[in-house]
Amino acid sequence: MLNVVFLVVGFLCLIKGADWFVEGASKLATRFGIPQLVIGLTIVAMGTSMPEAAVSIQAAAKGTAGIAVGNVLGSNIFNVWVILGITAVLAVLKLQKSTLIAEIPYMLFVTVVLMLLGMAGMNVSRLDGIVLWLLFFVYFGYLWWLTKQNKEENEVTEESWSVVRCIVFILIGGVLVVFGSNMTVDGACGLAALAGISERVVGLTIVACGTSLPELVTSVMAARKNNADIAIGNIVGSNIFNILFVIGTASLIAPIPFEPSFVVDAILALAAGLLLWAGVARKRELRRPCGILMLLCYVAYVVWLIMK
Repeated sequence: MLNVVFLVVGFLCLIKGADWFVEGASKLATRFGIPQLVIGLTIVAMGTSMPEAAVSIQAAAKGTAGIAVGNVLGSNIFNVWVILGITAVLAVLKLQKSTLIAEIPYMLFVTVVLMLLGMAGMNVSRLDGIVLWLLFFVYFGYLWWLTKQNKEENEVTEESWSVVRCIVFILIGGVLVVFGSNMTVDGACGLAALAGISERVVGLTIVACGTSLPELVTSVMAARKNNADIAIGNIVGSNIFNILFVIGTASLIAPIPFEPSFVVDAILALAAGLLLWAGVARKRELRRPCGILMLLCYVAYVVWLIMK
């Protein structure tokens, strides 16, 4: 019963937290004339990546740094194939031109960089961590430029929220999202253990899903509120943040072993990004057929992991 309570409370916190987080971020963007795409690529992306960051950085601090790469690459695959897949099934997601020609290619680029750095010495060293952090600063420089180029002159109306109210909603929403994801994972793992499901299967499914639940709920909520820029930007930004900040920071704490299996995971993360890019290239929209294909790809991936 305790595990069921954890699951229910966790999902409720996730749903309400993501709702408040998206609402606060969207209102903040409107008030300051900041493009919602930039908000999705920064505040929302980083806020929903907190579980991955906490797990990976803690793992490095505890001397189990190898978990960091698997956690990040697994989450990145899940983010694209499952989260964007589900979101695209529920609503048509329209992309900004910059997402198609800049952000998605940069996500693919940093995935290749991580794979090459790891394969070079079969680890991600502290020097590699510095390289990843430099690329992180380049990304932020691009976002600053994007804000300047696309800044809209929005008038503040009586219906606009105050800055303090926006920040309070973002902070409370972020805390609820992270708390809810932890409760959900704990409850699901407890139920899985009682049902006799192996830890390996739990790790590949429930835990991977659990650390990405914030991105899932936030993207679905954003799509339902017609904030497609936040929905897409959340995932692309999260994947970039996961590689550059999370692995970059973890490798600065301790060098991360890069196991041969991580090369396959990196290639699959790259394939997921390429499928997304191909799916939106023609009409700058992510539609239901592509979403269904993404979900089928993830099912095949999980079956392959279990069968091998």
